[in-house]
Amino acid sequence: MAVVYEQSGDALRNTAGESLVTKGRYIAFDAETPNFRNDRISAIGVAVVENGTITEQFSTLVDPETHFDRFNIELTGITPESVRNKPAFPQLWQELEPLFTSGLLVAHNAPFDLSVLAKCLQDYGIFWQPMVAYACTCQMSRRLLPRLPNHRLNTLCDYLGLELRHHEAGSDSLACGEILLRCLRTGASLEPFVRLYDLQKIRAAGPLKR
Repeated sequence: MAVVYEQSGDALRNTAGESLVTKGRYIAFDAETPNFRNDRISAIGVAVVENGTITEQFSTLVDPETHFDRFNIELTGITPESVRNKPAFPQLWQELEPLFTSGLLVAHNAPFDLSVLAKCLQDYGIFWQPMVAYACTCQMSRRLLPRLPNHRLNTLCDYLGLELRHHEAGSDSLACGEILLRCLRTGASLEPFVRLYDLQKIRAAGPLKR
């Protein structure tokens, strides 16, 4: 089901009339890429946050059907051999689309991961929806933990005592979900951090209008 967004009152609502903020279901995800173009995905991880806990986890390598740069291989450990016989993105999207539509998307440094998703969708000629709502745990932690030297994923995991295998999509998405939970447990409202991302123009579209 495609989601139609409307700026109604203080909440962003989908076609079912549910507020994606107050619904309490968040889809934390992380995408790894094979080269500098960042328009294909070599691995993706998802952690579903619901009822104050991680309820689902999913991760897989993805055949990007393109070349790998040495930098990306060294960063992620993913090689052309690793993704042989793995699903390509169009096949995987059939599983991801209903999951991504079921809650508010969350990522750490979310504009990057959303740009990768948007470029990959466009590169394969897949239309999902023009806009998507999201929250960024990097932005949240900057506001809620201002005294940290930086707010990279590994820095936050060290500070919060979370296990992390950095640049492994499953581990990164799980860490993102855990950071979101830690932020919410402080009593902070998620709503001020929700933004819109333009999947067609591949750019952040700004905060929700009130």
